[in-house]
Amino acid sequence: MDRNPEFTLAATVLDAPDARELSVFYRGLLGWEVREDGPDWVMIAPPEGGAGLSFQTEPHFVPPHWPAVPDEQQMMLHLDLEVDDLSAALTRATALGARPADVQPQDDVRVLFDPVGHPFCLFVRDSGPR
Repeated sequence: MDRNPEFTLAATVLDAPDARELSVFYRGLLGWEVREDGPDWVMIAPPEGGAGLSFQTEPHFVPPHWPAVPDEQQMMLHLDLEVDDLSAALTRATALGARPADVQPQDDVRVLFDPVGHPFCLFVRDSGPR
């Protein structure tokens, strides 16, 4: 029987008009370090190691619509970022260039768009079961 190969998630890749510019936003937001820095590719990761975020320059990038709109670019994924203080995290994210979405479907989660339009969520994990 063939051995199953081992898989490890190394990074999630976000396309952007300029990889470096978007990486600056997420480095400021997450406090992560640059692991790779090329002309059209940047990878950041937590200082303690683990999977990171990569940014790839895509000149034809079209930001998704959220909530979804028929016949328009759809969101393929979004990042959920756990924070310890939702209000302070929202202030920090917007100071770095994020903007809150017009639609906020939950009281305990904030949906924002990064500077190029990728949606992401900020939330505080409650102590109860999920």
